[in-house]
Amino acid sequence: MDVVCENSIKKVVKEVEEIVGDKGLNCLINNAGINVVASLEEVTAETMLTIYETNTVAQLMVTKAFLPLLRKAAQLSTGMGCHRAAIINMSSLAASMQLVQANEMFLKVYPYRIAKTALNMITRCLAADLKSDGILCISLHPGWLQTDMGGNMAPMQVQEAIPGILSVMDRLGEKENGSFLDWQGETLPW
Repeated sequence: MDVVCENSIKKVVKEVEEIVGDKGLNCLINNAGINVVASLEEVTAETMLTIYETNTVAQLMVTKAFLPLLRKAAQLSTGMGCHRAAIINMSSLAASMQLVQANEMFLKVYPYRIAKTALNMITRCLAADLKSDGILCISLHPGWLQTDMGGNMAPMQVQEAIPGILSVMDRLGEKENGSFLDWQGETLPW
């Protein structure tokens, strides 16, 4: 799915709706993200807007498009969590405003950091707005992973992080609604 293309989003929502039917969608994982290395001296408005569109705005638009299916699933169960209806926004440790000075590497990724920090605010807003529907929403830092974006210097392979991520998702409940967690379930500072 091209997350910045409205027609692509609509097409995928329709395909998912045909699969899930009246049961709705229990879990939406917003995992789109792009990065451009840009320090304060290198960053441009164009780069900022491109990264922000994909890493932030698109996540909200995808969530909005899937909301009817999430609400349908939420009506069929009680409590909060992936068993009912949940939105998992893939964020990053780099999005922590409190930790920004703790790691100089974060200073080289202005567009990515700022867009993911804004995604964390979207998480908080969605958690508040959708609480009455029984839809849980969190931001999740999957770890620094060896991917196209994470690079070869990342300490973990995707296969190493998946069991932890699934375990965290399985344990989610109302007390985690609106939180920022890592792949081990630890709370991260905003």
